Amino acid sequence: MFRKRLKEIPSSSSNVSTGLTWGLDCDLSRTSELLSGMGVSVLKKDKLDGENTLQDALGSSSCSHKRRKVKEKDFVIVRRPRLLRDSGASWDTLPDELLLAIFAYLPLSDLIRASVVCKRWHRLSFDESLWQTLDLAGKILLPGVVGQLLPAGVTVFRCPRSSISSPLFKTSKPLKLQCMDLSNCTMSVASLQSILSLCEKLQNLSLEGLVLSDDIIKSIAQNPSLVRLNLSGCSGFAVEPLKLMLSSCSVLDELNLSWCNFTDAHVKAAVNHVTSKVTQLNLSGYRQNLQMQDVQTLVERCPLLVHLDLSDSVMLNRECFQYFRKLSCLQHLCLSRCYQIFSADLVELGGIPTLKTLQVFGIVPDGSLEVLKESLPDIKINCSYFTSIARPTVGRKRSNEIWGIKCKLALRNLSGL
Repeated sequence: MFRKRLKEIPSSSSNVSTGLTWGLDCDLSRTSELLSGMGVSVLKKDKLDGENTLQDALGSSSCSHKRRKVKEKDFVIVRRPRLLRDSGASWDTLPDELLLAIFAYLPLSDLIRASVVCKRWHRLSFDESLWQTLDLAGKILLPGVVGQLLPAGVTVFRCPRSSISSPLFKTSKPLKLQCMDLSNCTMSVASLQSILSLCEKLQNLSLEGLVLSDDIIKSIAQNPSLVRLNLSGCSGFAVEPLKLMLSSCSVLDELNLSWCNFTDAHVKAAVNHVTSKVTQLNLSGYRQNLQMQDVQTLVERCPLLVHLDLSDSVMLNRECFQYFRKLSCLQHLCLSRCYQIFSADLVELGGIPTLKTLQVFGIVPDGSLEVLKESLPDIKINCSYFTSIARPTVGRKRSNEIWGIKCKLALRNLSGL
């Protein structure tokens, strides 16, 4: 009988590998660039022919899975490793729905790492269901990062106090953003315009403290569903774009235009074009530019006002009280540092039956404050230093919520992206 040599039997699965291998097509190449810009390290492999199994993820250090050769004369006996696939524990056998459920628990940095494992994981990692809310507050975002993340399906984007370089969008399709907070960010006017030019579904927007432009205001006007708009401390836009924006955003409920370096013409454009549906309005900080006639126009145009802030308007006096009494829904009124209104005059505001809070910092001496509180027992006086109108967060408590919506996808560490 002839002895025959038994040749080594190759593995039947192209997915079995004894080492970790990374590297994909052009999509994953772009993801690697994104990771490097985000400060996230990338594991490397030599080559990728398919998808990794749990054996790949766990490595090949276990001696039970090593090939063992036993020589017996001129026979070579080869024992193939037992595949974890046989036990039903392969990543390949998991349906997309289960993998998405697992990915939903990953923080942002780990989700990005998972996207370079294989083609399938890359597709699932950028599924829209995982990118509904994104929190990059206080980060340093290098060029291209925002341009690749926002088109993934982000609807809520929290990014205040961040440094944002050029987004570098690779698509001209409208974004799905509905809520966006870019308050006090460091970014160019061109970068901000490139983001807002792709927004058509915004409902809540905060650009507090930013330098804007006429084109940016016109881009905001392309969002007719806008409900809350915070432009406090903004500058750089003319009167005509302001009129266009206020006329186009006809369902605004909360509007904050405080301290915007407005001229007299800006103020008149605001009071004459703001929607009649607004219930909360902040026009504080306009000193000599807000006149008594403007208050009369505003009250006649916006009868549904519940919260009105006209602080730091030094041209107002007790004559404006007659207009306030016409607001049947008025609950919160701010007249701080309106120096022509005296503490004795404030007692007349007790004639507004719906009024609950009154902020009059700077015009009521300490000795008269207690007397005023006794005269107006049903009204809370000087109970809040700052207004919350249209602002994404309220109070000093640190939170990853904006307008009551929690942003789930976020970085756990403080390092820059």
